[in-house]
Amino acid sequence: MKTIDFNYTLPQELIAQRPLLQRDASRLLVMGREDGRIEHKQFSDILDYFNPGDILVVNNSRVIPARLYGRKPTGGKVEILLLEQLDETRWKALVGGKKMGEGTAVSLDGDDGLTGTVTAVLDGPQREITFNQPVDGYLYEHGHTPLPPYIHETLEDPERYQTIYSRPEGSAAAPTAGLHFTGDLLFALREKGVIFETVTLHVGLDTFKPVDTEFVRDHAIHTEWATISPTAAKRINEAKLAGGRIFAVGTTTTRVLETGALRSAGLTGDFYNISARDAAGETSKMCPWKPVTAFEGPTDLFIYPGYKFRAVTGMITNFHLPQSSLLMLVSAFAGQENMMRAYETAVAERYRFYSFGDAMFIL
Repeated sequence: MKTIDFNYTLPQELIAQRPLLQRDASRLLVMGREDGRIEHKQFSDILDYFNPGDILVVNNSRVIPARLYGRKPTGGKVEILLLEQLDETRWKALVGGKKMGEGTAVSLDGDDGLTGTVTAVLDGPQREITFNQPVDGYLYEHGHTPLPPYIHETLEDPERYQTIYSRPEGSAAAPTAGLHFTGDLLFALREKGVIFETVTLHVGLDTFKPVDTEFVRDHAIHTEWATISPTAAKRINEAKLAGGRIFAVGTTTTRVLETGALRSAGLTGDFYNISARDAAGETSKMCPWKPVTAFEGPTDLFIYPGYKFRAVTGMITNFHLPQSSLLMLVSAFAGQENMMRAYETAVAERYRFYSFGDAMFIL
């Protein structure tokens, strides 16, 4: 399967540059996984598609103001995007600037005396940065919300790039499918008998990294830190066993749940081997349901067509970039032909795309 198979043409004017005033006023494309049937709704209409006993699972990670600016002793400008905290003062980061080799020092903007030194050169523009003090307090004084590169307008209220249920800090980008939910909508779902549960995945490098290999299977996905608590795993499994459906809000939540299901099934190898075993003699996109197991640690699960889903039965997602690992994941869930047709429809119907855009509900 080639990366080019996941390409589509998107007019630039359909890339949403700002969020709507009302979160749940965005449009919602509803698609059936089996028949590819499409309906056009408003996001607040999502309430109509849930049954009592269903469980809605979200990623509660919170974006940190992780984009920092500074200068080298030569005066050269440097941009640092923090990706993962390694210990109290060491971070994995994306670094923009020339000649950022090991030992390069950077003085960060602001009057806090914060400096960083490149202590390891990693893949591509990734570096390990060791700071002279913890950066936690500095970020909220001088850090910037790391909006995606396709958003060119200033975000006046940084909270609009956070979900209303975000709690643990650690993401370099928002789990954007959750941006559509309001408190009123979540209360309405609860009144209908829908169970609400949280997992965590701190969004990192692959949100910014395009798939640039000719063949999908050759793409190397980076690890991201994730967790399902024992309480969350218990509630998710109990809801499923009681007849409820498991709805994942976003691709990040989907990867966490599927990682938990693979762990419970004893499948811990790389995705390609798992996919090859699943594909033998099977045409369904689903395996028999597997309970999710609690875990805390890295996941590098790369989901693309051929993967057999074990946990998730429905998904809420935004519209993703062409040839991205996220588009490959939703294509694995709904079928590549269905998904590409849905994207063509969304373009024709002038849906708003990407982080601040409209949403899709795959049933």
